[in-house]
Amino acid sequence: MSSNRPYLLKAFYDWILDNECTPYIVVEADMPHVAVPQQTVKDGQVVLNISPSAVQLFNMDKQQITFSARFGGVPFEVYIPIYAISAIYAQENGAGTMFPPEEFELEDVDFELEDDNSSHISVVESTSEKTISEDDKKQNKAKKGSHLSIVK
Repeated sequence: MSSNRPYLLKAFYDWILDNECTPYIVVEADMPHVAVPQQTVKDGQVVLNISPSAVQLFNMDKQQITFSARFGGVPFEVYIPIYAISAIYAQENGAGTMFPPEEFELEDVDFELEDDNSSHISVVESTSEKTISEDDKKQNKAKKGSHLSIVK
């Protein structure tokens, strides 16, 4: 069966907003393909406010959360694969849930890295065709067939 994490994440997000609270997520910033401002990372994690008033162009689907936000007044395009989210909670009262680490295969992650050395990552529309940089091809070739486990 597929992961239930994206479904639970969406349900908790909606529930938190419906109760007029502020949704925050905890992201494992050192996971592959996470694009968050490095100055916000502490001990390998970042806590982000994902309320509609804090972000723009918010999109959550079964594979990732993407949005634009300002960090210290500087705009940044955030990309978070669902597997990198370890918790969602309401800032006002802490109500929410934590997610256990889950295994994933790098070759199952669809992404396209831009060539301009920016940290912005664009999601590939088609899951049948993956476009990755030469460095990522070399890394994936070395890891082919391996499974990663998220360990805290």
